[in-house]
Amino acid sequence: MRMPNKQDGFDERVIEVKRVSKKTTGGNAISFTALVVVGDKKGRVGGGYAKAKDVSSAVTKAISQAKKTLITVNMNKTTVTHDVSAKYGSAKVFIKPAPKGSGVIAGGTIRTVLELAGVSDVSSKMLGSNNKICNVRCAIIALTKLKGI
Repeated sequence: MRMPNKQDGFDERVIEVKRVSKKTTGGNAISFTALVVVGDKKGRVGGGYAKAKDVSSAVTKAISQAKKTLITVNMNKTTVTHDVSAKYGSAKVFIKPAPKGSGVIAGGTIRTVLELAGVSDVSSKMLGSNNKICNVRCAIIALTKLKGI
């Protein structure tokens, strides 16, 4: 789901929305969680995760958190500057530069993070975890490790 925001130039993508519940004395307390990635496709990207009583509030809170955690990605034209790997929890990611025109070779949440960062030619592999929250955070950690040219 894409939500372009013309005011600040950031593209927002909702990765996942979950309905969660907690047992209380009065029954079940239901709320929603949202995982969002925000980027300007010019080298800045961030991820946010938030919980609220309704979906729209959860998404809004997650977007706000994502904008607070923006990072700047060092790039070499359309690709990353060098090979990089990162680990977050049980999630591991490997990101490698690719020749011009090869596109984003990545799966799932990593693809979204790289596209919103503005990286258009890259190869990556995700290992370990299928947890989308861990995968987004792991990808952002890997992108922070990139050094300039």
